[in-house]
Amino acid sequence: MTESEQLTSGAAQSSQEDEVEALRSGPPLPPPGTAIIEVRDIGKSYGSVIALREVTTTVNAGEVTCVLGDNGAGKSTFIKILAGAHAHSDGEFLVDGEKRRFSSPREALALGIATVYQDLAVVPLMPVWRNFFLGSEITKGWGPFRRLDIAKMKAITKSELAAMGIDLRDVEQPIGTLSGGERQCVAIARAVYFGARVLILDEPTAALGVRQSGVVLKYVAKARDRGLGVIFISHNPHHAWPVGDRFMLLRRGRSMGNFPKAEMTLDELVQMMAGGAELEQLSHELARQLPDSEVARELESDVAESHRGSETPAQSDETDEVSESSRP
Repeated sequence: MTESEQLTSGAAQSSQEDEVEALRSGPPLPPPGTAIIEVRDIGKSYGSVIALREVTTTVNAGEVTCVLGDNGAGKSTFIKILAGAHAHSDGEFLVDGEKRRFSSPREALALGIATVYQDLAVVPLMPVWRNFFLGSEITKGWGPFRRLDIAKMKAITKSELAAMGIDLRDVEQPIGTLSGGERQCVAIARAVYFGARVLILDEPTAALGVRQSGVVLKYVAKARDRGLGVIFISHNPHHAWPVGDRFMLLRRGRSMGNFPKAEMTLDELVQMMAGGAELEQLSHELARQLPDSEVARELESDVAESHRGSETPAQSDETDEVSESSRP
């Protein structure tokens, strides 16, 4: 290798390391409760197809904003706008109070917005530490003598995982040997290490069992306690409720509203997601077509129970008074 080739190689390596360091030394975390991301009436159209419209929400530091909805509700489109994969068509997208329109995920990362997708983007046969630094490896030496700083990457991986409360036997073990929940947690710790201020989690518990889902939810809470703003995407309100501070419901590309946890109960959240009128119609159809079906009876019971749960105390008292007065 000639001297000019050595200089070119060294400059390329330095540029890569500078880029990684720039990601890590991005904007600092604001105080808890400060809005990092705000979207106002945001929308996305693909030609004549409207995928998302009139969505408004806020992501605050130190809080978990849960985005809930069934398949086809617009959750993936919403993620892609926040992550910089797609630009929004309508509305305003603000980061730290400034209007933004991302043209690539790299721009979102530079502002501390990191996304952990369902597939996690890990290489199962590689060790945990290699996956932790995949694409952002630390090197030492210069020119033709530049090599991976394995000891440093192993030490950082172990300390960062420990800071998130993840205790692995050995960071040398292939990441494919970890459970689904543990792999999710490694991906979360990696995003935090590389300067994430807002962590977008795309259905992190969708393919996990009860125990592993609990493990992931614990680390979501730890990320929140470290001051990050977390966007938790899910179609399961029972997973979102324990960690969520604010809930935004999507249905057919439109927002059904933003609700702080103090203003609603889990039963009300489930009822809004399920669609009370649709459930009631389905129960009537089943009862008519399959009058002796156990499924129809259970669904009818669930609908009646949800109606009772949504009654206000005043309505309940009024009903009691009417029933009392109607007695002989």
